[in-house]
Amino acid sequence: MNDLFRDELSRRTFAERLARTSLGLTILPFLPGSAAKAVEIKSPVPAGGRAPGFGSARAVIMLQLSGGMSHIDTFDPKSGRSKGPADAVKTSADFQVTSYLPNTAKVANKLCVIRSMTAKVGVHESARYLMRTGYEKRGTIVHPTLGAWAQHYLGDSHPTLPSSVCVNRNSNSGNGFFPATMSPLPILAPDEGLRNSTPSAEAARQEKRLAMLGELDAKFSSNQKAPAVSAYDDFYQSTLRLMKGKDLEVFDLSKETADLRTKYGQNRFGQGCLLARRLVEGGVRFVEVESGGWDMHKDIEGGMEDRGAEFDTAFAALISDLEVRGLLDSTLIVVATEFGRKPQFEGSGRGHHPLAFTSVLAGAGVKRGIAYGASDADGGRVASDPVTVGDLHATIGWAAGLPIDKEATSPSGRPFSVGNRGKPVSAVFA
Repeated sequence: MNDLFRDELSRRTFAERLARTSLGLTILPFLPGSAAKAVEIKSPVPAGGRAPGFGSARAVIMLQLSGGMSHIDTFDPKSGRSKGPADAVKTSADFQVTSYLPNTAKVANKLCVIRSMTAKVGVHESARYLMRTGYEKRGTIVHPTLGAWAQHYLGDSHPTLPSSVCVNRNSNSGNGFFPATMSPLPILAPDEGLRNSTPSAEAARQEKRLAMLGELDAKFSSNQKAPAVSAYDDFYQSTLRLMKGKDLEVFDLSKETADLRTKYGQNRFGQGCLLARRLVEGGVRFVEVESGGWDMHKDIEGGMEDRGAEFDTAFAALISDLEVRGLLDSTLIVVATEFGRKPQFEGSGRGHHPLAFTSVLAGAGVKRGIAYGASDADGGRVASDPVTVGDLHATIGWAAGLPIDKEATSPSGRPFSVGNRGKPVSAVFA
């Protein structure tokens, strides 16, 4: 281990301890580097002019339904032998959903339902990784999530707030092979907001300890600072700006009315969706909200009456709330899941099925009130217009104005791109 790397590690350890004891923070290293690095979100214009949907999404909210949503019992109802316990119902669009989604049916005229998703991975952990990164997990490489890709190409989305946040789960190194500052900030409980984000009550002690950090910096100045060391310097400036400003309020759901909180649903997913709206409104570019409990092997009916109802309430509220605030046209909503469920009932549930499933898009230049692609009569295979997970990621990246054909090189020297060379589905854009 060379001296500079040893210095970097020792300073990082000191910095993390100081953040907890002096500043009262445990959010290292999720804040942006510095105000100088923050950029206005400007999407590059592709050669030949602006193509449909390109750069229309200034923010992305990705709703991850962990466990594997049954497409047949939600957005792709069937009338044959694979029909589930719910009936198909009319919507405000030309396609149907099941009776488990009555609120979603009312906002269907704002949705684009992709019924032709397909993959090869049917194991939870591997499929979850694929949906979050666009890559199958192989070897030791860790791939970035879309929020990290966006921060890499577009810069920080706000001077003090993080560029990406994940709600109801740990971040699990979402930065991939990019710097740690591009990892999403985890919010484990929406009601609690950003934990440990207030400064120490003893201002004098805080100043003294910050002075200690300055003294430590003098030691490092004898060597040329590594980029990671400089990033931790920038972190403290960002931290102080965040603590002294009003930006922390975006994490505080108590600022919302009781009626609106009830409209989203008084549960972790519903409140997570409300928090996501507050975050993108405040300047966070990418927010993931997880809903667990979709692995319905034994009880589709009970599971949909529980998790399905939570999703239906929150999703419809999010769409309506964004539209009322004038944010839907600039915010891309994505409903994603690990895979679908088998056409055959096994008892009262369905097994894993990656060959055909459904995702949903809304807002940010996406066509409204359409179903794209189709599964076959049983819902077991894609019948037309297949869309891979890589294609979905490329579509989201395209909407966010990312150069999806451009390659970034990992520390091991391998080239990677948004969506693993997937192609954006241009037909879903207006």
